[in-house]
Amino acid sequence: MCKALTYSVVLALVLSLALSGMVQAELVGWWRFDEGSGTTAQDTSGNGNTGIVNGNPQWIAGYFGGALEFDGIDDEVDCGSDPSLDLTTWTIMFWLNSNQNKDYSGYLVKGLDAAENYEVLTYGDGHFHFPILFTDGSRTYANTDPDICVVGEWAHYTYTYDSSEGRRFYKDGTLVFEDTESNTPQASTSSLTIGNEQLMGRNVNGIMDDVRIYSHVLSEPERQAAMQGGEGYPYALGPDPKDGALVKSTWVTLGWSSGDDAVSHDVYLGDDYDEVHNATPDSDVFQGNQTETFIVAGFPGFPYPEGLVPGTTYYWRIDEVNEANPDSPWKGDVWSFSIPPKTAYHPDPADGAEFVDPNDPKLTWTPGFGAKLHTIYFGDTFDEVNNATGGLPQGLTVYTPGPLESEKVYYWRIDEFDAVETYKGDVWSFTTPGAVGNPQPAYNAADVALNTILTWTPADSAASHEFYFGTDKETVRNADSGSPEYKGSKALDAENHDPGLLEADTTYYWRVDEVDDQGNVLTGPLWIFTTGSFLLVDDFESYTDDDAAGKAIWQTWIDGFGVADNGAQVGYLMPPYAEQTIVHGGTQSMPLLYTNEAGVTNSEASMTLSATRDWTQASVAELSLWFRGGSGSAAEPLYVAISNSSGSPAVVAYDDPSAATVRSWTQWMVPLQAFADQGINLGDVDKIAVGLGTKAGSAAPGGLGTIYIDDIRLCQP
Repeated sequence: MCKALTYSVVLALVLSLALSGMVQAELVGWWRFDEGSGTTAQDTSGNGNTGIVNGNPQWIAGYFGGALEFDGIDDEVDCGSDPSLDLTTWTIMFWLNSNQNKDYSGYLVKGLDAAENYEVLTYGDGHFHFPILFTDGSRTYANTDPDICVVGEWAHYTYTYDSSEGRRFYKDGTLVFEDTESNTPQASTSSLTIGNEQLMGRNVNGIMDDVRIYSHVLSEPERQAAMQGGEGYPYALGPDPKDGALVKSTWVTLGWSSGDDAVSHDVYLGDDYDEVHNATPDSDVFQGNQTETFIVAGFPGFPYPEGLVPGTTYYWRIDEVNEANPDSPWKGDVWSFSIPPKTAYHPDPADGAEFVDPNDPKLTWTPGFGAKLHTIYFGDTFDEVNNATGGLPQGLTVYTPGPLESEKVYYWRIDEFDAVETYKGDVWSFTTPGAVGNPQPAYNAADVALNTILTWTPADSAASHEFYFGTDKETVRNADSGSPEYKGSKALDAENHDPGLLEADTTYYWRVDEVDDQGNVLTGPLWIFTTGSFLLVDDFESYTDDDAAGKAIWQTWIDGFGVADNGAQVGYLMPPYAEQTIVHGGTQSMPLLYTNEAGVTNSEASMTLSATRDWTQASVAELSLWFRGGSGSAAEPLYVAISNSSGSPAVVAYDDPSAATVRSWTQWMVPLQAFADQGINLGDVDKIAVGLGTKAGSAAPGGLGTIYIDDIRLCQP
């Protein structure tokens, strides 16, 4: 242990020294894109690699100051071919808000296709691609997993290469890819291009900001400082073990890297997130101020001297202290680590899994902390498995029950023995094809609306359904038709239940038993969800492309079609009608296209409410909606209006008149009192409208564009 502690001290000292003054070192190119206009992008590294702006990218607000928005057609920045840009070791960094994932997007390329010194490119599935040509004539490339690049979100990306450690790629500071490539990259006489791979037409459709290239691999403190804009990073970083780690021991050494200006560190450690998050030096979870960048826990003479408890999650926070700096202390993030439970965990199939292959089922799990032997119980009723005893233990963490029946619920349990004691496991369940399933809200869903409607998919043989619902797990599990939890029989094709207004922040359990045409009852699995503290107005998830059935988004949200003074268009002209890429939550948002030109000064979409008309229930006090401007949208003011079935609507405008140009998802909270003050009866709201233009109450400059709307809710304060 002494060697480990000594190493931690030395490592922390090295990282601390590295942080001080190193962010500028070996910076060969830095394009901030803060110019705001013009045809050049200055290289603020001092190396003169100023870029020529080609095409017509838009100078817009970025993550830091300004940014360039590329149109995906012909926009790019040519930064020349100065030898300082030919590298064998590098760190490439940039902020990105993508408008489109497509084959292909060349974010930063030095060299021609198949002859790249270095390159960062993405494909349509959101994976990044990194080819390198080497001095021996060979060429290799690497790919991340899909969905790393997410449309509509600001994210920071870092790509490093060194022959001693290979390629590494980070998203928002977290490592998402690495390999062990060890060859030497070949220089290229071709230009460095930002936003395109030259001669290939691989133009980026999105916003780029704060593009940097270093001629060495940055350390973690350096990366964090650069990611934050390069002015130094005052917070503790680099938790070891990593945030959320599973520590398979009852003691741990917690280490971190020092913030830029830290002289000492306030250490907080406990097993309650809120206590640690809100703690001050007077709190019980305060473990002291120290100069070392490590602390031991779970060992005599240290916090938790009796040892850390299996099955417990611990939280810790490091505040950086420098009493000579008026900004001190710098409150750190809350990190966590967990000690595995004594019971088995991480079942596969997962608890609540559906469509498990009945022909070749294989059950696996992660053994409990210290477990030596495992006893498996398996059956098709909960009570049978839960009450079983006397099974034969085994050493392997896999069990094959043999062929199973379709349209059935199965239960299984693993008891763990650590050579001293046996620990009874939880009972897990799964279903085979044909069984009742697809619960909505999904199994174990969280933050569910208080006015949610429960739905499910019937079993293949179902003729009707028996429905059970309540807040006590075991009561719902064991309920029968005489229990209060029994809510009645449901006919086939009526697979839904309205439980009424639910309580906030409450866990609910429900069960659907299937009855076949012979009257046989198959008990369904127990489902679970937890509510949030809001009423849902519209999350745009229910709309389809079936306009013949009246389910298209533009058939509920009425736009300006056929209305001379309304320039709004809801949805796209061809399916899919809803936006399915640029979304805040779920899989769809509402694209609202506006055209405030040729005498039209306002564009509005409105929805008549069939439900959620009472905006006084559940103690809600605010209207929440998320919005994001589309590429190239004109600066028009945004407003929301509500109305009763008679009388004038009440209008509230967003405080930024250029809302339509905001290029990241933004939450807008509107106090409901703002509508009540204009005479609206909040107990019976008939219609909600979202629009852009003069109805916002200010002179609008006019123009056209697209704004995306998502997740409209009524929230408790």
